[in-house]
Amino acid sequence: MSTLALWIPLLPLLSAAALAAVSLSGRGRRTVPALAVLPIAAAAVLTFVVLVGHGTGAATESRIRYAATGGPELWLGARVDGLAALIAVLVGVVATAVQLYSVSYMAHEERYTSYSALISLFTAAMLVVVYSTDLLVLLVGWEVMGACSYFLIGHHWERPEARGASIKAFLVTKFGDVPFLLGILFLAHGAGTFRVQPILQHAIQQGGHGYTAAGAILLIGGVMGKSAQVPLQTWLPDAMAGPTPISALIHAATMVAAGVYVVARLYPVFLVTPAALWILAIAATLTTVTAALSAFAQRDLKRILAYSTVSQLALMVAALAAGGRDAAVFHLMSHGGFKALLFLGAGVIIHKAGTGDVDELNTQDLRRKLPVTFITMTIGLAALAGVPPFSGFFSKESIAGAAYDTATHSGPTKSLLGLTPPAGIGWLVLVATLLTGFLTAAYALRTWLMLFGPLERGWFRSAVELSQRQPQAPAPSGVSMAEAEAKAETEVAPPTAADAAAGSEWALEALVAESIREKTAAEVAAAADASASAEAAKATKAKTKVRTGPEAPRAELLPLVVLAAVTTVFGFAGLNLGWFASWLGDADGNAYHAKAAEAGKLIQPADAYHLGPGLLSILLALLALALGLGVVLVAARAKPGTDPNHVLGFLRKPAFLGFRADDLQDAVVVRPTQAAADAVGFLDTEVVDAYVRGSGHAARLLGEGLRRIQTGNVQLYLTGVLTGVVVIAAALGFGR
Repeated sequence: MSTLALWIPLLPLLSAAALAAVSLSGRGRRTVPALAVLPIAAAAVLTFVVLVGHGTGAATESRIRYAATGGPELWLGARVDGLAALIAVLVGVVATAVQLYSVSYMAHEERYTSYSALISLFTAAMLVVVYSTDLLVLLVGWEVMGACSYFLIGHHWERPEARGASIKAFLVTKFGDVPFLLGILFLAHGAGTFRVQPILQHAIQQGGHGYTAAGAILLIGGVMGKSAQVPLQTWLPDAMAGPTPISALIHAATMVAAGVYVVARLYPVFLVTPAALWILAIAATLTTVTAALSAFAQRDLKRILAYSTVSQLALMVAALAAGGRDAAVFHLMSHGGFKALLFLGAGVIIHKAGTGDVDELNTQDLRRKLPVTFITMTIGLAALAGVPPFSGFFSKESIAGAAYDTATHSGPTKSLLGLTPPAGIGWLVLVATLLTGFLTAAYALRTWLMLFGPLERGWFRSAVELSQRQPQAPAPSGVSMAEAEAKAETEVAPPTAADAAAGSEWALEALVAESIREKTAAEVAAAADASASAEAAKATKAKTKVRTGPEAPRAELLPLVVLAAVTTVFGFAGLNLGWFASWLGDADGNAYHAKAAEAGKLIQPADAYHLGPGLLSILLALLALALGLGVVLVAARAKPGTDPNHVLGFLRKPAFLGFRADDLQDAVVVRPTQAAADAVGFLDTEVVDAYVRGSGHAARLLGEGLRRIQTGNVQLYLTGVLTGVVVIAAALGFGR
């Protein structure tokens, strides 16, 4: 199977080359959909073949030496173990869904051909990362993914926000890639090779000392950059400036998962380095809670999903820190499916409604207009919230179970390494997982209500509309309460002063939010006229349902249905105690066997391989889910006409602004760098160049003086010679 895996990345690579040729030639545009979809689909099918062919066996390699350096040799090859086989399937399925979805979604784009070529190139690079047996080759795929991400985020380069987001994503991720490269070099120096298997064996035999410990800690920089963890998480929300299918492919299911995948691939290296586990745990717990709060406070649909992605990725990193490698990979695959579903569904909604602002979407009656999207998005949000029996419930519950097992272990454990992560990490991750589950359920329900909520009950009204209305005047002193209530039944009651204040606050925040589109007075008037016409038509047609056209092309709806089906059934893969663990294999690439785990012949204790739900973790997960859903429902009913996230209180504005992480980066990194650059520029222009310019000016002044002496007058020359002779003679005479 490793030989077949060696050739799979070539299919999307050839697709990218063919599409680039079409783009450069300007001919054959009709062939673009076929060139974009078919090779990726074929690669996806082959990933399934590799998965089935590998089965529950140990890792296999096919490699050739392509560079003899005199030191560690460089190998071009593929290493197929359970982890690589499973993640490759995820990459192939999501990439195929995105390419198929883009055939319709991006059909109107003039640069659709180059866009498809970049997606194919990105897919090839991700498959190289997944299958590579050499860390330097993995690094090549890693960097190609970063370059493709830069170009795809800035696809609409004529928009300043897209250009800024692409540059920001590139710089922030590259900032983390510098220690990532150094970490690879440290590991290779310690093991004497760049190959994955010898590096793992070296870590298992030597423990977390010297080069292994240094390499593990340095690798975390790249993990934080690619997987958007604190303090390098700021690029991902801004990356939503790219087309929606790109958000689904790169920033939900594949590229951001690369950091989690590398930790899982080199897991023994981290497991023997407690300092690296503590760094991962602290960064992940901080990230998952703050990102969940930020998702709760956002108004733009894609930014809600972006912050949700940051939070869920942090859960995976936290699971790895707590010893739950299998749980982390399980949630990685589960999340890749339902988050791609949510992003693609968001694309349908934005195309149909013309906006991503949930305040405006709340007035669009999307449940009736987009029935397929409504059902599939509901499944995706339920999985995100952790509602059983959808996949998110099982995968997040497994993380809580792994954290609890680590938190409660005592003494040495029966395993090949004879150690587990510290119990403190387990408690930290358990608390963060439950708190994140509570917040995730809350913002998932809030998002569903704002998109598809029961408008007829009057739970929500547009915050923009509230901000434009005036507070209700007090009733005249001579009017009774009963008369006032009767009058309110026949007239539309304006909001209270508190509602107007809340609306004004949101209107102010809307000016700051990059995702909110400003409307001119002419657009508002046109919208009012259209609304009046719609009301008149509705009154004359006696509640007849009016459809404005098809929901979306089949090319967009088919991926939604497929991903929704996968999201519904995938969670059951973890119910069997050994099924997922058998397919995933051990952390060093060896096959998993229950008896071997019980005998202590695998990397981790037997409990680490069990993903089956436990009674306590189920109760805790359901309690967090119920509390999150209940808080939003109570908030929605308590203040009709306002966004349920008002329960955040004083945290709402900081969360809306991402807890000012951008300002912190600006103060800590950007401004000092700019000041240093200004200082260097001053020294270069005013000091170094001053000497250069000074020498030139001095030579020119000397030349000017000599030019004045060289007048061409022979008498003046003779006078000068005579004067010199007299001076010399006088000097000699006085010297005697």
